[in-house]
Amino acid sequence: MDCPLGSALIIAEQAQVMQSTEGYVQFRGYRTWYRISGDLRSDAYPLVVVHGGPGCTHDYVDSFKDLAGNGRAVIHYDQLGNGRSTHLPNADPAFWTVGLFLDELQTLIESLGLSQYALLGQSWGGMLAAEHAVRRPSGLRALVIANSPASMGLWRAAALRLRAGLPEQVQAALDEHEAAGTLDHPDYRAASQAFYAQHVCRLVPWPEEVARTFVAIDADPTVYHAMNGPTEFHVVGSLRNWSIIERLHRIMAPTLVLSGKYDEATPETVEPYARLIPDAHWHVFANSSHMPHVEERAACMRLVGDFLEDHTPWPGGELTHASGLVNRAV
Repeated sequence: MDCPLGSALIIAEQAQVMQSTEGYVQFRGYRTWYRISGDLRSDAYPLVVVHGGPGCTHDYVDSFKDLAGNGRAVIHYDQLGNGRSTHLPNADPAFWTVGLFLDELQTLIESLGLSQYALLGQSWGGMLAAEHAVRRPSGLRALVIANSPASMGLWRAAALRLRAGLPEQVQAALDEHEAAGTLDHPDYRAASQAFYAQHVCRLVPWPEEVARTFVAIDADPTVYHAMNGPTEFHVVGSLRNWSIIERLHRIMAPTLVLSGKYDEATPETVEPYARLIPDAHWHVFANSSHMPHVEERAACMRLVGDFLEDHTPWPGGELTHASGLVNRAV
C-alpha cells in the first residue's frame, strides 16, 4: 500500500443532516466516501454496509439505514471507482482486485475508529465481507452475508440455468449479441433486463435508489467490466474463478445468510455459507429475488435488526479516537 492503514486521514468534509455525517477517508492517495447514519456514540456496535457489483454504489442498499432508527449507527460507503469515491476509468484492469477492496474496507474501519463492529455485505459485498471475516479480525462481532455466491463457478452454472428459463426469443437475442460482441446493442440490453426483472429486482418500477445505481454503472462501468463482465450472467472478468468455500470454516463471527426465492444467487450458490460457517443461520425470503432489502424491506430490516440485537449488544464505555469521532469500546 502507498500509505499505512493507521495513517489514513479523515478529510473534514462533514455535514450533519438528521443525524447523518458524510466524509472521506484517504486510501492509497485516493478518496473513499462514507456516510454515517445515526451516532457512533450509540449503545450498540455500528453496522458497516458493503455494496455489491463490483462496480455498484451504496444507493441500492441505502435502505439498511433504517436500522439506525433503533439507535445503531449504520455506515455506508462507495468503494473505490464508484459513486462519490475517486473514479479511475483509465486504470489497468489488473488494478481492480479483491485485495484492493479488502484493504479499502480495513482502512475505513480503522479510520473511523471502529474497534467493534458488525458487517453486512450484499452480493459482491457479501463475498468481500466473507473475505474479511475469514481473516478473523478482532473487532468483528457479527456478519450478514446477503444474496452472495460462495463460488463464482457455482454462480456461472446457476446463471446458465436461470438464463435457460427465459423466453426463447430473449435467449436468442443474448446469444446473438454475445457472439457478435455487440453487448451495447439496445436489443441485448433489453434482453438482459428480462433476466434482471426476474432474478435481480422484481418490483415494478424499480425503486429510485436501485435505478440510480444502475445509471451509475452505465456511466462508469470500469470496475464492473474488469471484475465481473458486461452482465450478471456473462461473467468473464477477474472474479470468474473466485471461491471462498475452502476457507469458510475460518469464520468465527455469528453469521446470518440471506437469499431470495427467485434470487440469481440460487440456493446451491449460497448453501456453502450456511453449511460451512460454524455459527450460521440461513433465511430465504419467499417474495424476493436478489434484493429483499427493497423487495421485502420491512421483513428484511426486522430480521437483520433482530439478529444484530441478539449478537451485538454494547457492553458500555467510551473512547475518543484520534479522528475526533467518539465511539464506544470494550
